[in-house]
Amino acid sequence: MRNKYIENFEKAQTAEKTLPEFRAGDTVRLAVTIKEGDKTRVQSYEGVCIAKRGQGTGKTITVRKIGANGIGIERIFPIFSDSINEIKVIRRGRVRRAKLFYLRDLAGKKARIKELRRK
Repeated sequence: MRNKYIENFEKAQTAEKTLPEFRAGDTVRLAVTIKEGDKTRVQSYEGVCIAKRGQGTGKTITVRKIGANGIGIERIFPIFSDSINEIKVIRRGRVRRAKLFYLRDLAGKKARIKELRRK
């Protein structure tokens, strides 16, 4: 149970940002603003969403991608952060779990997620 004043404040904060519908197993591309000194730039981060957690303005997603030499890189992004400009769903994944932490132990072709086919 949450305080109604906090809920109203969070609704006002989250209303201005539109999010696509996605879940764990989907491949997403996030446009992240990076500040370097007095300059800012937008860098994309693409990977598989392995977890969603939290509620309201504290909602976060964990995105995993495979970097150089096959090393897995995970980043946790607050969805309603000002540093995230946009979230784009690239592929829909066919998974049966809400948290895909088992992907951490897999490598190569075994770590693939089948694409969800629309009828």
